[in-house]
Amino acid sequence: MLIGLDFALLAAKHQITHAAVVSGDSDLLPAFEVAQREGVVVCLVHGPRSTYAGDLRSSADERIEMNSDFMEAVRRERANRP
Repeated sequence: MLIGLDFALLAAKHQITHAAVVSGDSDLLPAFEVAQREGVVVCLVHGPRSTYAGDLRSSADERIEMNSDFMEAVRRERANRP
């Protein structure tokens, strides 16, 4: 996956300190591991349980589930913008 390669390269070059990844694909696990070794805090943004690989979720430093509460918070934030 090219996005995994980009993610790992950005981490290795110390161009990022945090990353929010919206995916459930376990193919990104090696990129997670590289980024974390380089000190990057990895947040997995995911859907319901059946939409992501368990090993990807367990390896993330932080997790955010895109549920109805999350979507409502996004709507409120957008409504409050000028």
